[in-house]
Amino acid sequence: MPLRFLLDENLRGAMWDALQHHNARGWYPVDVLRVGDPPAPPLQTTDPDLLLWAEHTDRILVSLDKNTMPGHLADHLRAGRHSPGVFLVRLDSTPARAASFVVAAAHASDAADWQDQFRHIP
Repeated sequence: MPLRFLLDENLRGAMWDALQHHNARGWYPVDVLRVGDPPAPPLQTTDPDLLLWAEHTDRILVSLDKNTMPGHLADHLRAGRHSPGVFLVRLDSTPARAASFVVAAAHASDAADWQDQFRHIP
C-alpha cells in the first residue's frame, strides 16, 4: 500500500502545487493532505498535535521545521507514541525535487522504512 503524507502549513504553496501537478498526470498518484484543508488539522496547529494527528491517520509528516520538529518527535516517541515518520525538507531544495522524493518514497518504499524517525530529504 502506498504511503500517505501530510504537508505542514509552510509547504502549502509550491510543494503542494508540485504534488498536485504530479497527481494530475495520473501516474502513481500520491495521497497527500495539507494542514489547513479539511480533513487535515487547521492552520496554526501545534507541532505536537500534528504529530498526534499524523500518528492516528498513518501519514508521514512533511515539514520545513528543522529547528524544533526533531525535538517534538523525540518527545512524542519518549511519551510512548509512534510516528509514521517525519520528512524534513532541506531549505535549499526545490519544490519539484522534494516532491519527486515524496512520490518515490510513496511507491518504492515500505512504511517500516520511515517509522519513528525523521529524515532530511532533498
